[in-house]
Amino acid sequence: MPTHTLGIIVNGATGRICSTQHLKNSLVAIRNEGGLAVGDKQVVPRPMLVGRDAARLAEVARTYGIADFTTDLDAALANTSFPVFFDAAATGGRLALLKQAVAAGKHIYSEKPVVPSVADGRALLAAVQARGLKHGAVEDKLYLPGFRKLAHVISEGTLGRIVGFKLDFGWWVFDGVEAPTQRPSWNYRRATGGGLVLDMFPHWRYVIEGLFGRIRRVTAATSTAVPERVDERGERYRVDVEDSASALVELESGAFGTILSSWATRVRRDDLLMLHVDGTDGSAIAGLHRCRVQTKAQTPRVANFRLDRDAEFDYRAGWSEVAALGPMINSYRAGWEKFLRHLVAGTPLDSDLSAGIRDVAFAEACYRSMAERRWVEVEAP
Repeated sequence: MPTHTLGIIVNGATGRICSTQHLKNSLVAIRNEGGLAVGDKQVVPRPMLVGRDAARLAEVARTYGIADFTTDLDAALANTSFPVFFDAAATGGRLALLKQAVAAGKHIYSEKPVVPSVADGRALLAAVQARGLKHGAVEDKLYLPGFRKLAHVISEGTLGRIVGFKLDFGWWVFDGVEAPTQRPSWNYRRATGGGLVLDMFPHWRYVIEGLFGRIRRVTAATSTAVPERVDERGERYRVDVEDSASALVELESGAFGTILSSWATRVRRDDLLMLHVDGTDGSAIAGLHRCRVQTKAQTPRVANFRLDRDAEFDYRAGWSEVAALGPMINSYRAGWEKFLRHLVAGTPLDSDLSAGIRDVAFAEACYRSMAERRWVEVEAP
């Protein structure tokens, strides 16, 4: 099988998510296995690492055996051996970088959110289409083992008609005073693209619509629980974005669901992310890796509350573990494989730039709902 080497500019290569998930677990893993079979070709990724810190770039390159790295983005974009541009750097600079890559004639693949606004997204999409370039957005969560099992359970009809869902996500992010913070300071500054809704609700859009169908409208509330933090230089700064958000979502099917997300909550559940789904014939609970189901026959016949003592039976009983669906690959790698097949063979890609724009449309609707204190329709991209 002939080898097809595909040059990919990886911007923001020294970041934790990029170096671990997009490089180590995805592109480098595919390369080390001899490539990805696409038709009659073996597609072998050739990353070029781009970032601002030459020493850190060299370290990442050495760790993963990557020959190409540079701090000169212009030079990287001018290199015709690398027709693809991927961005995983800070959100605030993404739009300018993607526009620069499109102007250089590169196909683009991007972390979330792909753009700061729907209007920006439409303009970017028009520029991409005018040049005949291919495009994609990272939508990794649906490929997690727990959500893959949940999708299988729903597709088999085990739950019947979906009547509601509850998505619960978050953990406590330290402010940098009593303990080191686990997230960079740009996440908490509006000027650099921070904010929990813009960061996470694009993911919730494709998870919800990928599993249950289109979102019709949303009403949301946001707040800032920790108004002051310490940045990477040890300096205090004011947080001017939300770190907690709640939303009530109505689907086109008529079902309703709730979203609770926070960087100021302590975890007492099975996972950092839990999705509880109720249907007419059963319910399911999915986390990052596991999924459990309670069918109609297993549903306990609760008559009333007992306020004077603990429950008479274990509400956690009667839930069956969903078995593995075969070999599971890394969720980021699954997205890369779909994008590589789209690039080389033109196979359909549902997580394209249009999908990324709808993700942002959902976040925008949440912000508008909070500002205007009302239900807001989620517009098409």
